[in-house]
Amino acid sequence: MIFFTWHGHPGCRPPDTVAVAESSAGGLISAALLSIPGASAYFMGGGVIYTRAARRVLLGVPDEGVRGIRSSTEAYALLKARTVREGLGTTWGLAETGAAGPSGNRYGDPSGHACIAVAGPVERACTVETGRTDREANMWAFTRAALDLLEACVLEDVR
Repeated sequence: MIFFTWHGHPGCRPPDTVAVAESSAGGLISAALLSIPGASAYFMGGGVIYTRAARRVLLGVPDEGVRGIRSSTEAYALLKARTVREGLGTTWGLAETGAAGPSGNRYGDPSGHACIAVAGPVERACTVETGRTDREANMWAFTRAALDLLEACVLEDVR
């Protein structure tokens, strides 16, 4: 997998840590980070925030906390990234929200749409549109995009 050997990069300094709040990627972002030997040094936790109930319970964000913010947007991804970072006390928060497929979501976003955000010393959000209906392929595309965004933010921070 990509992810530039977190602590092997000269600019990364312990204790750079990360927490994940993902949705349509279904745990693949966390799994990719955990597949790297030594993950317990930087991966503090994560969750698949797939429903409103999961958002309320796992992130502790009540309905009032998302008034005016809909799911599958960059604003919602940033809220999730900031919340998981703060909740687990990490250097970085990484979040994803979208529609893996084969159909779109209830908000009108097509299959293959995801918003990804990083919160931390550098904060960024982006939207991914794969144009595909293949659920598994989209989940992996969202995962790669999330890890690429995290890597870009970490590298920008160490410059």
